[in-house]
Amino acid sequence: MKRISLIFILLMAICCSAWCQRNITIRGTIDGGKGKRVELYRYSDKISRHEVMLDTFRLGDDQKFELHMYANYPTLVFIQVERYSQSFYVEPGRTYNTYVDSTFDWNQDEKYNVYLEPAALELQFLGLPGNDINLLVDSLDRTVARYLQAHRGAFDQRFRPRRHYFDSLMTYVDKHCPDVEDCDFFNRYKRYSLAEMKLNMHLDSRKHIYETYIQGQPILTYDENYMQLFSSLYANAISKGTKKIDVRRIAHWVYNHDLETFVDSIGMDPLLRHEQVRELAMIQGLKEAYYNFHYYDADMVVRMLRTIGERTKFPDHKRIANNVIAGFKTTDSEENQKIFRLPDLNKHLITLDTFKGYWTYIAFVRVDDPNSLGEIETMAHFFDTVYRSSDSIEFLTIVCDREFQKMYHFLRNSKNDDKYDWSWLHFDGNYDFLAQYGVCSFPWFALLDPQGRLHYDVTPAPSTGILLSPPWTTKEPAAPRRSLLFQHIQMQQQKQKEKQQ
Repeated sequence: MKRISLIFILLMAICCSAWCQRNITIRGTIDGGKGKRVELYRYSDKISRHEVMLDTFRLGDDQKFELHMYANYPTLVFIQVERYSQSFYVEPGRTYNTYVDSTFDWNQDEKYNVYLEPAALELQFLGLPGNDINLLVDSLDRTVARYLQAHRGAFDQRFRPRRHYFDSLMTYVDKHCPDVEDCDFFNRYKRYSLAEMKLNMHLDSRKHIYETYIQGQPILTYDENYMQLFSSLYANAISKGTKKIDVRRIAHWVYNHDLETFVDSIGMDPLLRHEQVRELAMIQGLKEAYYNFHYYDADMVVRMLRTIGERTKFPDHKRIANNVIAGFKTTDSEENQKIFRLPDLNKHLITLDTFKGYWTYIAFVRVDDPNSLGEIETMAHFFDTVYRSSDSIEFLTIVCDREFQKMYHFLRNSKNDDKYDWSWLHFDGNYDFLAQYGVCSFPWFALLDPQGRLHYDVTPAPSTGILLSPPWTTKEPAAPRRSLLFQHIQMQQQKQKEKQQ
């Protein structure tokens, strides 16, 4: 009996643990979304802003989805479908019912660049209570926008904004959006967002903001509103040097991994004397330093962040430091690359591993885009010269039009396959594949070394002359050769014939 009781208790504990990890549910219907993948994300924290996927769902014939997550505090999440997303706040223990109607245009991304001009996923909610956080936040944002529009001359940054108008704004907000008794999250949102606005408008000093909202108060790393103000307050406060410390000295300490001198020296700043505040600001400053290659060595920045994560006595700081490192660009690391199978012109599924051992110059294009066609024409002009001069280079074009038939028509029906005689694949709706190589416009280029790693952060286009002075080795001109993909398909066909015999 005792053994059965223990097993029962263990099973109950496992069930309770599983339930606790799924205390928020998001359901919905997406008209016209059959076959699309719905993804649920959140930021791991407000400093690193590293995106974490919480759940995913592939839409079936009924076009319905259901996503689950866990949170113990109101959290900002966003739902992503292809290139479109919508953010909103979720609360523990809630179920949200949503839908996207059939009027949503999924082809917007083929008409203009949705990265430069983002298009929101038109997610609509059903049955939200009147005190829902999203409605409260929206009401506050509209109230602030209405006041700023009515007094835009007083807040014009081309002139000196008038301080008393901001005081009137705060009174106006308190009148129309008073604090909510049982919603600390909204109260903090109002308090910290107005403080951040005041800071950005230079209507208050950094010192006064620090003394009012940071000094002597708990560090609320779990609260997105607090951390948003914190990030604005300490933006570039360390990475570009302080009033008393030149940026070159900070870069020197980072390069020499001198954490002790780094910590003690920046602690001279009155806004950085508090140990926990200083360490959190250091993590943010090192994140900024990673992208400032003029002064900092990226590898040493990562090493310094790892050391802070190992030595800190604040658990949240260790988590944030690790999140910052995880958020850095990792496309050059093989273990972080997903394997995708893309169809060629004959719908044979090919992986990029096929091209390992060769330098691979990839062009991400759309066949109805004039800029893409111009770069393809430039590649064709240099094709014979490049292939004769080196056995170690392969051209690869990945067509990113939604319809596979566009690629087929461009090459076969328009008889361009002989003119552009190299490897062609279709992206087949794999938006994660495009994100893996940072594709955010067309045409886009990537040069992979023989190990399959990115050679450039941003690969130059053919029109820049990269094919005239390439990084791959060259040899004396030789006879033309067929593309690697053509050879690969021939080998597969030969193997199939041998099996049949």
